Amino acid sequence: MSETTTMQAKAFTQGGTARDAVALPATPFDGTVHVPVMHQAVKAYLANQRQGTHATKTRHWVTGGNQKPWKQKGTGRARQGSTRAPHWPGGGTVFGPQPRSYEQELPKGVKALARKSALNTRAREGNLMVIDRFEMAAPKTSAIAQLLARLELSAKKVLILTDGLKRSVWLSGRNLPNVHVMPFAEASTYHVLWSDAVLVEAGAIGQALAPVAETATGKVKVAKAAKPKTEKAVKAKREATADKKAKAAKAKAAPAAKAAPAAKAAAAPKKTAAKKAAPKKAKGE
Repeated sequence: MSETTTMQAKAFTQGGTARDAVALPATPFDGTVHVPVMHQAVKAYLANQRQGTHATKTRHWVTGGNQKPWKQKGTGRARQGSTRAPHWPGGGTVFGPQPRSYEQELPKGVKALARKSALNTRAREGNLMVIDRFEMAAPKTSAIAQLLARLELSAKKVLILTDGLKRSVWLSGRNLPNVHVMPFAEASTYHVLWSDAVLVEAGAIGQALAPVAETATGKVKVAKAAKPKTEKAVKAKREATADKKAKAAKAKAAPAAKAAPAAKAAAAPKKTAAKKAAPKKAKGE
């Protein structure tokens, strides 16, 4: 799908004060969204992250098995040549993974089209916002956290694109688990599509916004992002629940177990007394 439109984005100051909407430049924000190319670019990016160092041992590399386990004839068993054959326990692996490269190369035009499509996708959704400037004398994580809280993005994955490399901004955002800071020129299709919202510095897209006075606002409560549940955490939770149920069942059964000997002891004298009270039978009856 290819359209040429004039797109606008919400604009804010570094402190989160709202400004007038900003018109996005026609390059790269021309409305083009090419889904197949974006899929191809993301697939290539993820493939290029693989190290490809996996390796299994074939029978050539497994130690041992230099002689026949038993003689060829006369044992009644099937003939065997080595204990390191694939069908033996401890034997080699057949057609197992070997070190290889997963690298995929895309033409520059395809990469550019995919990146442009990703940025246009976020802009169309209204999830691309412009920040007039990122200026920090020293790294301060709370400043980035407060900005996201005022924009109601604390619980979302946010990509912050700066005008060139800004170390203080990068250091401020690296401790936030759902925030990724990088220069606008280095953002790939994967990074843009990974995020739920994109904050772009005005200078990165060729916009020069005049400074605006910050609105006097107090600190905003920052909502903690929910941590993804790992398999280890789920297993630990199941074990804790099972232990809790076992303890509850044991505690429930304890009074009954204590009452059983007491009831048995209480019933014993009655039985003895009844036995003594029974009349003795005379001999010959």
